[in-house]
Amino acid sequence: MLYKLLYGLHDYISPFNVFRYITFRTALSVLTALIISFFFGPYVIRKLSALSLRQRVREETPKRHQKEKEGVPTMGGILILISIIIPTFLWIDLGNKFFWLLLTATLLFGVLGFADDYIKAVKGNPKGLTIKMKLIGEIAIALFVGAVLYYLAGKGMFSTRISFPFIKQLNPDLGWGYILFSVLVLVGSSNAVNFTDGLDGLAIGAVLIASATYTVLTYVAGHYIAANYLLIPYVRGVGEITIFGGAMVGASLGFLWFNCYPAKIFMGDVGSLALGGAIGTIALIIKQEMLLVIVGGLFVIEALSVIIQIVSYRLYGKRVFRMAPLHHHFELLGWEEPKVIVRFWIIATIFALISLSTLKLR
Repeated sequence: MLYKLLYGLHDYISPFNVFRYITFRTALSVLTALIISFFFGPYVIRKLSALSLRQRVREETPKRHQKEKEGVPTMGGILILISIIIPTFLWIDLGNKFFWLLLTATLLFGVLGFADDYIKAVKGNPKGLTIKMKLIGEIAIALFVGAVLYYLAGKGMFSTRISFPFIKQLNPDLGWGYILFSVLVLVGSSNAVNFTDGLDGLAIGAVLIASATYTVLTYVAGHYIAANYLLIPYVRGVGEITIFGGAMVGASLGFLWFNCYPAKIFMGDVGSLALGGAIGTIALIIKQEMLLVIVGGLFVIEALSVIIQIVSYRLYGKRVFRMAPLHHHFELLGWEEPKVIVRFWIIATIFALISLSTLKLR
């Protein structure tokens, strides 16, 4: 929107030619998202508090959480989404087909999360949507995304091949199976971020790291020379998605200002499901789906801890961890919450660095 207006003036004001560069507009997207977060953050916190949209802590969480986190405004993911969408509309080429798919997927996951938060905060049910209802919603959204990508592949604008880190010559074509593969990626990524959202700033800090990593990967995937040099799939037109990734970085950084320990606001499922869905959709669009396991390594560990705990308890009647997800286990071992958060951020950073190293490793 603003990008087209300003770049259109480059024939009269030559410095405006800088707006054609994706890197410059990505930087503007980060800054715009950050400013929006800082500006609207206090208002959103006050508004959510006035509407009594407050956190309902489940009984199975650590006792300290029930004292400290009960009543903190939730559904802060609305602020995150606003901080992502506005900068993206300002600085991206709105004619980009991948942008509209990414935006739709993000908003649909956000709506699903909003419904879950509404039931928790307004209806007073701390469990929110049933697991079955939430899964049905996630699968439906993922099927839509997979179907659109499969349709684009049929038009020669996308590929149903998947790539593997470290083994760049392995590119199997899944054909229509790519739709089912998309379901696995999106349901997994959205729930993994959701599981990680349990301590002040933990999830949004990890999302910041993952989105920054995928912003770099997106730029490379959309740059023909860089993609071919690094032997990674080149996707025509996907470079514009870098602006969306930059907005995610700025929005995450801005939200962390209010969500860091002790949190003044929580993102809720409207934030965690939307962010997880956005990261998963970007991974699909830029053909770095398998790398998501490494980029989001912390999210994978958190999700696996939940799965292991459930399977172990149902099969053997024993718990592997004191509590799942994993961050609660370390809390019950005596780690202070800030220590758990920072150490998990360090782990997320290590995974991000490993994933970026795969660009050069064959």
